[in-house]
This record gives sequence, C-alpha cells and structure tokens, in this order.
Amino acid sequence: MMSVGDWLRWVYHAVTSARLRSLLTALGISVGIAAVTLLTSIGEGIRVYMLDSFSQFGTRIIAVTPGKVTTSGIPALLTTIRPLSLEDAEALERLPHIDAVVPFIQGTAKIEGGRYSRDTDVYGVGPDMAYAWKFKVAQGRFLPNDGMQNSRYYAVLGSKVKQELFQHGNPLGEYVRVGGTRFRVIGVMESKGQLLGFDLDDAIYIPADLSMQMFNKESLMEIDVIFRETSTSADVSARIKQELIDRHGDEDFTLFTQEDMLGTLDKILNMLKLAIGALGSIALVVGGVGVLTIMTTALKERTQEIGLLRAIGCTRGQILWMFLGEAVLLSAMGGMLGLAVVAALVVSLNTFVPNLPVSLNPVYMMASLSLSALVGLVAGISPALHAASLDPIEALRSE
Repeated sequence: MMSVGDWLRWVYHAVTSARLRSLLTALGISVGIAAVTLLTSIGEGIRVYMLDSFSQFGTRIIAVTPGKVTTSGIPALLTTIRPLSLEDAEALERLPHIDAVVPFIQGTAKIEGGRYSRDTDVYGVGPDMAYAWKFKVAQGRFLPNDGMQNSRYYAVLGSKVKQELFQHGNPLGEYVRVGGTRFRVIGVMESKGQLLGFDLDDAIYIPADLSMQMFNKESLMEIDVIFRETSTSADVSARIKQELIDRHGDEDFTLFTQEDMLGTLDKILNMLKLAIGALGSIALVVGGVGVLTIMTTALKERTQEIGLLRAIGCTRGQILWMFLGEAVLLSAMGGMLGLAVVAALVVSLNTFVPNLPVSLNPVYMMASLSLSALVGLVAGISPALHAASLDPIEALRSE
C-alpha cells in the first residue's frame, strides 16, 4: 500500500521531471491569479479610500436634501415642494442634541484678487462648517457667527486659491471679488484634497445667505446636521423629519445618515470589486485549460507507468489521487508565482504612485491561492478519472 510520503514523492517527481513544461503551465495559472488578485486589490483599495474619504467628515452627520427620494432612487413627483431655507436650518439648530447645523449651497464664479483672477467653486456655508466637517484653518479664522441671514462680506480661501491669487503673500485683510461682489479675506483653509472629483482646496467659502443672493437661488442644496454623542442617528432623524414636516406640511425632503451613505457606498464598491474580479477570472479559466491540456498529455506519456503501478498493487483511488495531486501542485505553484508578482507590483505602485489606492488584503491573497488549487483540482479531474479507469494489462501493452 502506498504511503503518504510515497504519494508526495511521486507527485513532486511528476512535476519536476518536465520542469519547462511545468513552469509554462504554472505561468498560465499565475497570469490568471495575478489578474484576479491585482484587480480585487485595486477594488479593495478604492473601497477603503472612499470609505476613509467619507469618514473624514465625521460619523455623526445627517444630510437633509430638498425633494423626496423614493426607494427606487427616483425623486417623487410632489405637487408642492417647499425649498430648504435658512429658516429651516435655524429651526433644526434649536432641536435637542444638535451640535451644529451647516446650510450648504454651491456654485461657480470668477474670483479676482490683486492682478490675478480665476474661475473656481464657491461654497456657501454656515459658520459651523469648519467644526462640523472637521476642516482646519491654516491662517486667520473661519466665518464668524453672524447668524444665518445677516452675514458680513467675509470670505475664507482654499489653499489652492490662496496660492493662485496671492502666491507667497499674506491674504488676510485683503479683498477679493467673487462674482463681482467684494469680500474681505479673513482666513485660509488647510489642504483637504479631493473628494469624488471635487477639489476642496480649489474653492472659496462665503456665507450661505450671500451665496444664495449671488446665485439667485431660493433653496439650499443641503443642510448638514451634526448631532451629539448622547443621541443616535435614528432618534435625531425622527426629530428632524417631524420638525420639517411641521414646517413644510409634507415630507418633501430626504434624510441621509452617515450610516446610509457609507452602507450604500460600500455595497456599490463591493459589487464593483466582484465585477472586476470576475473579469480577471477569465485569465484564470485559460490557465485551467492549460492544466487540463498538460495533464491529458501526461496521461498519454505515462500509460505504461500507470499499468506498472496497477500491476504492483496500486488501487484506482491511489492513481486518481496521484494525478489530482500533480494538477493541484502545478496550479498552486502558479498561484504562488502570481501572488509574488502582484506583491512586487503593489510595492512598486505604492512607491512610485502613492496616490493610487491599492491595498493587499491577506484574506483575498489566501482566497486567490485556494482558488488556484481549486482550478487545478477541477482541471485534473477528467485526466485523473481516465488514468484510474485504465486496464493495467492494456496499459502495459501500450506503446
């Protein structure tokens, strides 16, 4: 009876006796494993990056937007929709357990400062924005609390706008024109980077009431409500909903909690990761076909050897496991080679392209290695069954 040690030696010898052929077969599997692992790693990196980007604004945020959105994601057709107003924001600010309220409106205007001018994003916000969104002021201060409807003409520059308009000079106390209206610069924000294609540094921040006048808007785009740790998003959402229904007479608005936004984003990115992983699996299927071809060729070359093994007492089950072991070992070697290539690529990308969100997850790496072994197992079943079913006498007579 064949021992486990004898079985392992036979499998190892079968793989190493034709090294070039085994290497080429393993390369076929390695390409597939590298493609699957790299694509899922990029997908995982994007997922982590996006979740971190959203989380940097805090986790106790509830966003209120005008218009009711149904479960299908389509705005409901309401006969009367009241705009979200600054009065709504002031009313929400008076609710219990509310830490800050940020009215928000966005537009684009020409910014002029000194001899320079440029078109950039204008964010109309409330005085609590820096605290609520966890932004930091690099110079000066943020917009003062003048109430939400009698604001002074003050502006705070994003770091990129400051650099473009004032170069290395000090902008504090200087005047800029925003859409033709003069504002005094009282602060400069620290660099915040980009989020979903929006450059938060290439922007200027002015009071929400002045931006509504500038862009001739009757409604805010959004009201962000930050609640205290002493309450929950569900409780605060219910209070916000009731307050706005009382004010508007109908539920003509939509609430998004941070959990909703992160959960939806996570689902979308997980689906994206699975989709790109499935695309990479095409290369893995090609590698599996290569293993099947090589094992079929090996079966023809070893027919007499199989007959001899059967003649000296090897059972059909042992022959089956010999061929399956060879196929699995070939595929596992290809999987390890593919993972080594991916690891080298990820290290290189993180070194030379640090902004590219690529993340290696040990769980996915082990799953990829297991997948390579599974591909070998599936590809080797047919040749192994054929080898196990050979008649020993006929196998010995074969040429």
